[in-house]
Amino acid sequence: MRKILLILVLFFGVNVAFAQEHVVANENVKWEMSFEKAIKKAKKEKKPVLVFFTGSDWCPPCKRIERELIETDKFKGFSDKNLVLYKADFPRNRDLVTESARKENGQLKFKYGVSSFPTMLVVNAEGDVLGQKKGAYMTEYYYPFLEEIVKNN
Repeated sequence: MRKILLILVLFFGVNVAFAQEHVVANENVKWEMSFEKAIKKAKKEKKPVLVFFTGSDWCPPCKRIERELIETDKFKGFSDKNLVLYKADFPRNRDLVTESARKENGQLKFKYGVSSFPTMLVVNAEGDVLGQKKGAYMTEYYYPFLEEIVKNN
């Protein structure tokens, strides 16, 4: 019984410590409503577009990226200053996205050859790929990737 209690305390203690590292932003990041609007904003503001291909309601790694990266104050501050954001969502619950968004997201998935979720794709204002990351990495790996793209463009 003591061993089980000790294991539970250690398990939950580690999870609490991990959760405290990832402070959630008070305000949500600002996703553009369409890729077309994201491209227009990118041209106007001279910023690249981060396209997050996700299955928001079914993909555990996608949900982890949302929670541990995108919803943090650090990411919000970085993205507000350096990126235009567009979420290409492919949920199982089709009511979570509009018909036009489903169509546009499908076209983007085909155009950029996205075959797995999550995928982060960074494009310039002309839609040319500047960088891509597939899969769920630790959040620390995303910042050097994004910083390098911002610095070089």
